[in-house]
Amino acid sequence: MNSTTAPVLVTGGTGTLGRHVVPLLREAGREVRMLSRHAHEPAAGVTHVAVDLRTGEGLDAAVAGAGTVLHLAGGPKGDDEATRNLVRAAQAAGVRHLVYISVIGADRVPLAWLRSKLEAERAVAASGLPWTTLRAAQFHDLALLMAEKMAKLPVVPVPGGLRLQPVDARDVAARLVELTLGEPAGLVPDLAGPTVYGLADLLRTYLTARGRRRPMLPVRMPGKAGRAYRAGANLTLEGAETGTRTWEDFLAERLEGAPGKAVV
Repeated sequence: MNSTTAPVLVTGGTGTLGRHVVPLLREAGREVRMLSRHAHEPAAGVTHVAVDLRTGEGLDAAVAGAGTVLHLAGGPKGDDEATRNLVRAAQAAGVRHLVYISVIGADRVPLAWLRSKLEAERAVAASGLPWTTLRAAQFHDLALLMAEKMAKLPVVPVPGGLRLQPVDARDVAARLVELTLGEPAGLVPDLAGPTVYGLADLLRTYLTARGRRRPMLPVRMPGKAGRAYRAGANLTLEGAETGTRTWEDFLAERLEGAPGKAVV
């Protein structure tokens, strides 16, 4: 079985990113083997395999015969160990291309979650397998979740100096599929959204879209992480590729018809 007919194994295929990636792989004519913690009914061209990446249980059998592995699964902790387990299985199976999605700032922002992502990157790069890693900015979906939670407060705290360049998950998915179907490329240019926003600007746009008002209280982010964010360590302002869908476009689409949406 050659690299164009072997199935693409996808971790995290049911997540925010995976829900866009898997259909694109199918449109490209590729069979998809999707790892998840629980069994699912198979769909056309997609099979599901129950695997626990954190323990590695069932991983060797799941990876066997896969030509390419696209590693999307992630969480608040343990990404490094899960990735090391996946790398070991991919090495044993002779995988021809290992693709990983990471986060802009993984090597610059001193947070435990980002250190875990950086260690996962290093495990991929040191695997001895042909590999590609893409670092992306925060997804619009995450920015929306943050705005929804903060808007429930009577006064919204806004960390001063915090800027974000959120990117649409569909733009990231399209780039990842392009990389997955291409040749291994190592660490490729970062992918961010088309606009840099102060956090207050993101929140105001959300509140306006929902027809709400909230007072905002500037606060200072403490410690090394605060200094890193104020310095823009979570951004790639030069040399990054950019998506096409803006935060405003995403909000208009997501909140259309939602209760409380402003009528313009």
